[in-house]
Amino acid sequence: MSGTGIPVVAYFSMEFGAELSIPTYSGGLGVLAGDTIRSAADLEIPMVGVTILYRNGYFHQSLDESGWQTESPVHWPIIDFMVPLRPRITVHINGRDVHICAWEFQVKGFTGARIPVFFLDTNLPENHPDDRKLTDSLYGGDTYYRLCQEVVLGIGGVKMLRALGYKNVARFHLNEGHAALIVLALMEEEVTRRGEGGTATPHDLEGIRNQCIFTTHTPVPTGHDQFSLDLTSQVLGGKWMEMLRICGQDTGLNMTSLALACAGYINGVAMSHGQVSKDLFPDYPIHSITNGIHLPTWVYPSLRRLYDCHLPEWRKDALSLRYALKIPGDEIWTAHMEAKTTLMEYVNRETGMDFKPDVLTLAFARRATAYKRHTLLFRDFERLKEIVQKVGPIQVVFAGKAHPHDQQGKEMIQKVFQAREALKGSISVVYLANYDMGLAKLLVSGTDIWLNTPIPPLEASGTSGMKAAANGVPSLSILDGWWVEGHIEGVTGWSIGDLNNTDNMEPEKIGEYHANALYEKLADDVLPCYYGNRKQFVKIMRYSIALNGAFFNT
Repeated sequence: MSGTGIPVVAYFSMEFGAELSIPTYSGGLGVLAGDTIRSAADLEIPMVGVTILYRNGYFHQSLDESGWQTESPVHWPIIDFMVPLRPRITVHINGRDVHICAWEFQVKGFTGARIPVFFLDTNLPENHPDDRKLTDSLYGGDTYYRLCQEVVLGIGGVKMLRALGYKNVARFHLNEGHAALIVLALMEEEVTRRGEGGTATPHDLEGIRNQCIFTTHTPVPTGHDQFSLDLTSQVLGGKWMEMLRICGQDTGLNMTSLALACAGYINGVAMSHGQVSKDLFPDYPIHSITNGIHLPTWVYPSLRRLYDCHLPEWRKDALSLRYALKIPGDEIWTAHMEAKTTLMEYVNRETGMDFKPDVLTLAFARRATAYKRHTLLFRDFERLKEIVQKVGPIQVVFAGKAHPHDQQGKEMIQKVFQAREALKGSISVVYLANYDMGLAKLLVSGTDIWLNTPIPPLEASGTSGMKAAANGVPSLSILDGWWVEGHIEGVTGWSIGDLNNTDNMEPEKIGEYHANALYEKLADDVLPCYYGNRKQFVKIMRYSIALNGAFFNT
């Protein structure tokens, strides 16, 4: 496919959740990118996606008997999903020309409209052996490897679009700071337009700002890619270094600050995250656009049939899910139990456990890292046992990968395994390996409660709870990220603690406060509602669909 004269939006993302069998995403950032493009196709918006082809995927997660995670490559048949394109472009990395090709994947909307996503690939015979591996692994390698990948994505992505005929890109959308080197490619184009002998000037930034939109996702300073001056100079070379100085990158390269300085519009991914971002970067006007999901992708087949019957326009008009309030409760429950039975069968088949459809099931599926706090539920084993003995049984399903270099995240998975042993005979706990889009679809539809316990305000947005809501699954969550907007107590789910109550607490006290609040909510509200007032529980399910499912979409 080649570009047309129609103005398009070029959406750049380091990872991209195209579909289950294409492992080029690690979690929420890539899944959001996929959902965004899918909705753009449904809406017939002129758009293209740009990302990197990862031949080794993210990784295959293996968990031993103690819960220790090991990783191995995920090889997948690229040619089964994508078409290789003819154009070749080059970028200069570490003193060498690196040749790049692209593969095209087409996202099809429900009207038949298609949006191409271009996956950049350096595995070409004309490249140095080290350079052929640059697009092998998502978030693999060291800082050198990461910076080289970001050159391929940002500079290489712009060059590839031009080679494919996309001369009329109205906006470049940077989904997180990984793509910020787009700025250098656009600045080079400005210099070239001025003719031989031209050099970049601060004035060039104004034109670039009119072309760039930046969505920041990370609410903590340590989460932003930064590279030393020496490494940046080694990888990029003199011409680009002068342009970086014009962009304010004098002492090293910070991809987020580069994107902030060169974007005409900047947004966080939830109302609360927008405010956190303003506090982190007070010199920039940061807006808020809360993330969403692509509903048809995430709604379980039994719920889809229900919506098709009662709300036939829901795929085209998500707001029509507001009228889910009219769907009979017994039909919602029947559709839910079909999804839940499928999840129970999967859990039992994978783990040898005996999970039962009639037991309240909590699901916690997140990237395994310290601030997500997978183990908050297990802070007091005896109190948890007492609650289930008095009010009713629960069973808990966990899933999520730790980054290969995240030691704390790996240890947290082990702690879930230790809790499983400590609670044996009282509460059934499982940890499912290889959390991906397929497993996520099972979990967000087949559980009864979606549990989320991050340390606030570190949850930028989160979209898994939105997926659960679209399937009629209420959240039990810390008031952070999107849940600050989606929460109505006892209507769309339940909060764990109050908003801003932890602002001046010591870290240990925060954990104690939230654990107590979680236990109280389980004992006083969630379990009594599920076991003692099923009609009210189904009403909450219905409101989750009508209020949150209808609103939080891409």
